[in-house]
Amino acid sequence: MKGDADLPRAARVCSAADFAALRHSSGRIGGRCLHARYRENSLGHARLGLAISKRVSKRAVERNRIKRLLRESFRRVRHDLPEVDLVVMAREQASGLPGRVLLDEMDLLWKKLRALKPAAPVGTMAR
Repeated sequence: MKGDADLPRAARVCSAADFAALRHSSGRIGGRCLHARYRENSLGHARLGLAISKRVSKRAVERNRIKRLLRESFRRVRHDLPEVDLVVMAREQASGLPGRVLLDEMDLLWKKLRALKPAAPVGTMAR
């Protein structure tokens, strides 16, 4: 049974075309064990895509654990992020790390992404 805490489909990058667009024309941010590619969208909210390859871990249970943690972290901060499509990828170092370490790494990525958010215009005239 799905609850209100789920990540809605509208908040996910799902199509192959969107993933391809992010691969070819996007900005990059990264950390020690996670990195991301992003590009602006006009949807009014951020969307998340995940790319956790077998190179990270041969065990599906480990890859799925990483994805669960990433989705949960994104769900908590998605309303504070700029309007971007985002694909997060894990490096091999992410495998076997405690969940708290991965969540801390994600918090650093979110801070870097928030820094890209344009400030609200000052004054009454648009430029």
